[in-house]
Amino acid sequence: MDKFKMLPQERQNSIATAAMSVFGAAGYKKTYISEIAAAAGISKSLVFHYFGTKKALYFYLIEYSGKIMINEINEKRDTANTDFFERVINATKLKLSIVSRYPEMSGFLTSIYHENDPDVAPEIKKIFSQGEGVRNQIALEGINENKFKDNVDPKHVLNILVKFTEGVVGSRLDKTISLDEIMSEFMQCVSLLKNNLYKEEFLK
Repeated sequence: MDKFKMLPQERQNSIATAAMSVFGAAGYKKTYISEIAAAAGISKSLVFHYFGTKKALYFYLIEYSGKIMINEINEKRDTANTDFFERVINATKLKLSIVSRYPEMSGFLTSIYHENDPDVAPEIKKIFSQGEGVRNQIALEGINENKFKDNVDPKHVLNILVKFTEGVVGSRLDKTISLDEIMSEFMQCVSLLKNNLYKEEFLK
């Protein structure tokens, strides 16, 4: 991995993009290093030289994608906004903006949500669990919880929105995913939850 990171950043990005494209299309088990090498324009032996194993490359790509997402969201998110739903909407728009600029990343991230190969699935689950802390910080830290009706836990509302979005994306695994359509359905879900979970005075 260290030898890969010694490459010029543009070349690293090019190889990572090619690998995400192949993994995203075929999934972990059905992806072969020879296909990644061909897509990246390098030899199969060079892929092993940089990463050692297919599994190491796969998890590097998950880390690579996560860093791009988190860095850009942290850089652009509005921490002064204390409204839960506006905070979540803005973060979702930022995520969709990122994946629209990195289409290979979009396909790759969608595929890992539904990856069930036993060689990688347990570790993916751990990564998602660790990511919950970051997600909760972005969405929940500093929000005005008084806007919610009594006995409504904002963390549970966030989980509903996350599961909803995963369901929308998952239902389109075999189709072309329209980011505008995903955002439209997400906004409908947000509107429904807000109208039912916020106190009346905060709906005006």
